[in-house]
Amino acid sequence: MKKIITFGTYDLLHIGHVRILQRAAELGDRLIVGVSCSELNRSKKGRAPVYTTEDRMAILSALSCVDEVFVERSLEAKGDYIKQFDADVLVMGDDWEGRFDEFKSICSVVYLPRTTGISTSKLIADISDINPTPESHLTD
Repeated sequence: MKKIITFGTYDLLHIGHVRILQRAAELGDRLIVGVSCSELNRSKKGRAPVYTTEDRMAILSALSCVDEVFVERSLEAKGDYIKQFDADVLVMGDDWEGRFDEFKSICSVVYLPRTTGISTSKLIADISDINPTPESHLTD
């Protein structure tokens, strides 16, 4: 059985997330996803995710291409997670190209192209730019 592992925040799940997870799953028999906890996201991105860690894990667990999810608590522990789950392949987006080559001694490392034109940061910025007008609010 070929095990694939990947990591991410997966906040505001969008088509880019779905596509990269589907392509990662196609590389093996079992896809394991490490979901960055909210504290880790705050430290690496300077903001809390919109959804809680538990909600993001539940959303990912509902995807047919995802077999298992776990909480990623430390960026420095990626090698430990790879070993813990006995992963054969680490998959990351190509925006991380070369950054995880250090793990090639314990598994294959594959960088998949990201879906152009979409990211969680862009979604948050776009949503923040929306200025609702009084007419746009519906009442029950």
